[in-house]
Amino acid sequence: MGVKMLWISVWVLYLLWGSCWGRFVVEKNSLKVTSPDSLKGIYECAIGNFGVPQYGGTMVGIVAYPKDNQKACKSFRDFDISYKSKPGGFPTFLLVDRGDCYFTAKAWNAQNAGAAAILVADNKVEPLITMDTPEEEDTKADYLQDITIPSALISKSFGDSLKKAIENGDMVSVNLDWRESLPHPDDRVEYEFWTNSNDECGPKCDSQVQFVKNFKGAAQILEKKGYTQFTPHYITWYCPEAFLLSKQCKSQCINHGRYCAPDPEQDFSKGYDGKDVVIQNLRQVCLFQVANESGKPWLWWDYVTDFAIRCPMKEKKYTKQCAEEVIRSLGIDLKKINKCMGDPDADEENPVLKAEQDAQIGKDSRGDVTILPTLVINNRQYRGKLDKTAVLKAICAGFQETTEPAVCLSEDIQTNECLENNGGCWQDKASNITACKDTFRGRLCECPVVKGVKLVGDGYTRCEASGYGRCEINNGGCWKKTHEGKTYSACVEDGCKCPPGFKGDGINKCEDVDECKEKTACQCSGCKCKNTWGSYECSCGGDLLYMKEHDTCISKKASTEVGWSFLWVILFGLVIAGIGGYAVYKYRIRSYMDSEIRAIMAQYMPLDNQEGQIHVHHGDI
Repeated sequence: MGVKMLWISVWVLYLLWGSCWGRFVVEKNSLKVTSPDSLKGIYECAIGNFGVPQYGGTMVGIVAYPKDNQKACKSFRDFDISYKSKPGGFPTFLLVDRGDCYFTAKAWNAQNAGAAAILVADNKVEPLITMDTPEEEDTKADYLQDITIPSALISKSFGDSLKKAIENGDMVSVNLDWRESLPHPDDRVEYEFWTNSNDECGPKCDSQVQFVKNFKGAAQILEKKGYTQFTPHYITWYCPEAFLLSKQCKSQCINHGRYCAPDPEQDFSKGYDGKDVVIQNLRQVCLFQVANESGKPWLWWDYVTDFAIRCPMKEKKYTKQCAEEVIRSLGIDLKKINKCMGDPDADEENPVLKAEQDAQIGKDSRGDVTILPTLVINNRQYRGKLDKTAVLKAICAGFQETTEPAVCLSEDIQTNECLENNGGCWQDKASNITACKDTFRGRLCECPVVKGVKLVGDGYTRCEASGYGRCEINNGGCWKKTHEGKTYSACVEDGCKCPPGFKGDGINKCEDVDECKEKTACQCSGCKCKNTWGSYECSCGGDLLYMKEHDTCISKKASTEVGWSFLWVILFGLVIAGIGGYAVYKYRIRSYMDSEIRAIMAQYMPLDNQEGQIHVHHGDI
């Protein structure tokens, strides 16, 4: 009776919460039919919440519809049917009908039969729904974590059209496309992990704990290097006012019915209560907030991992004391965490848990969070297996092309399309330069930047260096050759031009000019011409010397004699000039001195002597 009342209460809480806020968004990808012509087009399909969707990628295959076991509720081995592709053949997308068994059972049987993907055709006309995993208590679910093929639900009308084409003998070729299933606007991915501290809910809880352990390393590296912004969240319900005094609400809720969680063992008479889970969830939220304020949000992963190992419910260690021991071991401020948690017995709202309830409500393109565990990546709910590789693929699909971290380009996550035929992009093998850029979604053909110089072109057939320093990159695409230790280049600032001594287009070839043969050098009488790589040598026979500037030969001896004669002439001229200058100097000085002496003597000579002289002159007149 107690268990029955528990589930009535849980469903009342769930339905009330859902009826007030319910807006579940079905995450979709596209399915493109390429043949036959009558079905060509793009159709929507809903991504299953199990298996491994190829986020960021595509898958091409041929659709097959079985003649027997059309609902895939039994093993195809019982019908001797196999869908394993032969070498070189297309993968098989197995089309099955909805009904009679769980979606996961259909996928498991299809996978074991060799199908690459499963398409489940709805059995009634309705909007697309999300195929989810079953309740583990009602079925053996050991295989759930082993489902690796992607799955999709298609509408009844589309399924009927596919069946009809196959019955008519047409080859139905399709392409499942997940590239736009997640937004990828920039170089950082924001993602949320909606989880629960409860570890007693069967295989689903076990897989959740295992995921946290496996994904911790990758998550912390991405967070520490700023590639991601991670936030953990926890779902809580509230108890309807009419049931606040009931045993169910008191054992499952804190803060007077405001925040509740189901009983872990589904039995009020033993084990832990739902309110224990709520308190531990609150502790984990507060730990993240305190760690985030200290600049170390990744410590949440350490705490959750250590708590699951050291404080499991099965060992009766799911306690406050054990939790606080883990917190101390990680060096996180316990006082701040306890202050953040507040009083769980107070008849008032807890701001932290109230914020968690508000966050559950969908906004914009994101629907309400109703399934645990759930990942929300770039505001879109992740669908698929909770597995390290599968989740990492989804996160990598959220990065803008060419901005994803190195972990997204590892062989385990994606295929490097640049390795085969260089992705069809331009490349220069000699310089080991390529325009092929590997991204998570595929390759891009984009001319690279090398040594600070941007290469320009279409990226497929041409990439050329431009601007300053272009000759440093592949010699600017110009001719270049080294001969006897000397390098010759046709690269100039504004293009390609053969250097002096060469002729050609400057790009593919520059040939040595034979100046001797073309008679452009050494044309003087007696000159001897010898062609060299990129130049020439001229010489003169006998005792002759070649003068390049005059293109002539002269005698080495004659030149010496002429030189000395010229020197003697200069010296003789200088001597003559010196003697002449001295004679002129002496004459000028003597004349000057004579005139000065006469002037002085005239002052002392007798006047009569002067008068007599004057008289004689007058007599002559």
